[in-house]
Amino acid sequence: MEQPVVKACCAARRKDGLAGTHPDPSPSARPSATKCSSSPIEGLVKLPGGEFVMGTDSREGFASDGEGPERLVRVDPFYISPHAVTNAQFERFVAETGYVTEAERFGWSYVFHLFVSEETKRQVDNVPQATPWWYIVNGAYWAKPEGQDSDIRDRMDHPVVHVSWHDAEAYCNWSGQRLPTEAEWEYAARGGLERKTYPWGDLLKPNGEHRCNIWQGKFPVKNNASDGYEGTAPVDAYKPNGYGLYNMAGNVWEWCADWFSPTYHRATPNVNPRFDQPTGKRSMRGGSYLCHRSYCNRYRVAARSSNTPDSSTGNSGFRVAYSE
Repeated sequence: MEQPVVKACCAARRKDGLAGTHPDPSPSARPSATKCSSSPIEGLVKLPGGEFVMGTDSREGFASDGEGPERLVRVDPFYISPHAVTNAQFERFVAETGYVTEAERFGWSYVFHLFVSEETKRQVDNVPQATPWWYIVNGAYWAKPEGQDSDIRDRMDHPVVHVSWHDAEAYCNWSGQRLPTEAEWEYAARGGLERKTYPWGDLLKPNGEHRCNIWQGKFPVKNNASDGYEGTAPVDAYKPNGYGLYNMAGNVWEWCADWFSPTYHRATPNVNPRFDQPTGKRSMRGGSYLCHRSYCNRYRVAARSSNTPDSSTGNSGFRVAYSE
């Protein structure tokens, strides 16, 4: 198999916006001392931990992302959410703490061009050259994901989006949970399978069945939505993997605890690996509804990507973890 042409991830960084066009955010809006009343393990799946083969040496991967070398890794037992944090869950967090996301404080976020209304398009005056499918939309944030003329009332069971790494960390501080490490995330995504491309095996569509929410068509101009969704899907859409976890491939990118480095597999230990040296970018896993083999073939379990911790887009979310 030929090595794929190395292309950037389908996400966009906060700094890609033109300098001076939009105001800098105020200091981080920290949640109040109020803590979530639920147990931090409520609704989570307990995983036994142990050894697994992490990473890949496949030529299908992106060497520049540091997807390998493949190695044997051990992680301790931990809990993880069966799905990404939903709009309903994030709404409760905001209601109880008064937290204001970074997208709100910046005053804008990235919205995929096909989801922007004609009225909102007339107000867009800044499009990043590197990722022109992202429109910088004033007033877009988690509760108005396509701009001020949108809402989430019919998407409360969809993953919350337009959340930065800092926003995800704030949610975890409130809930008593944490973000999974990259190693924990990949262990969970594999669902007990070894050296498989996807959470369910090596075939993208076994028996012709769609198993994840990714781009269907010609990216970024035409999505025929043959998998059922043009944008986000409900967090429990499609079949779960062997650990009972949903959407470990596609739907939304999920923030991880680690700083991102292409040397991750060479620089971290084989027991509970975690990259803690600041690099300016945080790791993301899983791919999103915008991923397509022709451009961002990163919905494979070993695939890695990153973004600056203040960045927010319409295809980035998170799930939570916990250790006793």
